[in-house]
Amino acid sequence: MHSADRGGTLHAGRGGIQERCWSPEDLDRLIALLREDGRSVIGPTVRDDVIVVDEIASTADLPAGWTDEHAPGRYRLSRRDDAAFFGFGVGPASYKPFFLPARQRLLTARRVDGTMVIDEEAPATRPLALLGAHPCEIAAILVQDRVLGASAFADPHYAARRRDVFVVAAECGEARGTCFCASMGTGPGVQDGFDLAMMELLEGGHRFVVRAGSAAGRAVLERVGGAPASAADLAAAAARLAHARATMGRSLDTAGLADALRDNPSHPRWDDVAARCLGCANCTLVCPTCFCTTVEDVTDLTGTVAERVRRWDSCFTLEFSHVFGGPVRRSPASRYRQWLTHKLSSWQSQYGVSGCVGCGRCITWCPAGIDITAEAAAIQAARPRAEGTS
Repeated sequence: MHSADRGGTLHAGRGGIQERCWSPEDLDRLIALLREDGRSVIGPTVRDDVIVVDEIASTADLPAGWTDEHAPGRYRLSRRDDAAFFGFGVGPASYKPFFLPARQRLLTARRVDGTMVIDEEAPATRPLALLGAHPCEIAAILVQDRVLGASAFADPHYAARRRDVFVVAAECGEARGTCFCASMGTGPGVQDGFDLAMMELLEGGHRFVVRAGSAAGRAVLERVGGAPASAADLAAAAARLAHARATMGRSLDTAGLADALRDNPSHPRWDDVAARCLGCANCTLVCPTCFCTTVEDVTDLTGTVAERVRRWDSCFTLEFSHVFGGPVRRSPASRYRQWLTHKLSSWQSQYGVSGCVGCGRCITWCPAGIDITAEAAAIQAARPRAEGTS
């Protein structure tokens, strides 16, 4: 493990390079270097009263001095009393659209002199750098890598977009009301999948403790420079990780959860949650790991040009399970059961990991305030405990 372990202890970077201490100016230098290397730098910024991720040019584009409040069905931005760049949780948009776009053209067909000519859409190649990705976000990308990029049937568009991505993680020193990444083992310290990892410190001066997680990260760390991190800086960074871990707004007991969900398809809780669920699909659309799509063919008015388009879909839509004769999952209860059981149970047998990274987006952005941790716990309570346990 080449990063913060699950107990919040910081390790020296591999290759003998110790953690560095960067100033905000050093962070600006990092962005400039990544852009000079031909990368589009994707990071957090404020737009329309939410924090989104989009292309940025400097630290001036970061949400300095902003924080966010998360609760079931509630999200609000507010001002901090400091100038922290990464003093927020997660907004409605993850990094998923940069690798799995909401709309992807697959091919174009044209009628030319009575002959149909089909042109497949070439996979996009655009070197990216992700700046300030929270550990849960990185964990979600690694989950999608298993689904869309690691099998014999890997999606070529996803694989092309994921190729040569430089990842700069921002570890979490604060948790939000709907966070439960500690329960899922995906935060608040980053585990894998990063080139550089930063912990932002504010007391005693605005600075960042930075370490490398890859050869590419070590090379960039050397190019940016910075002073070696002091023992006091390392201790402060570890303390912030421990604070975030201890102040998670939610928790989820995963012991036996996959079996409990699988073994209780008729639990009355499914009807209970269905009575509250609007079937709006918000939870799946903001989720950084959901990957359901559908394919549509559309033509122009003359009938000479047609396009095949893949777009995001959701297991909450009635037509998603449509086969001959109608949809398989007709009731809201069956659709919610499908989502939760796949996310926290059958995903593990399919891909070897949970489909949930504990980011809490599905709780925050559910208009009915449905809490995945509460629903899972209610189903889990139906599972008999082993003798001698409580």
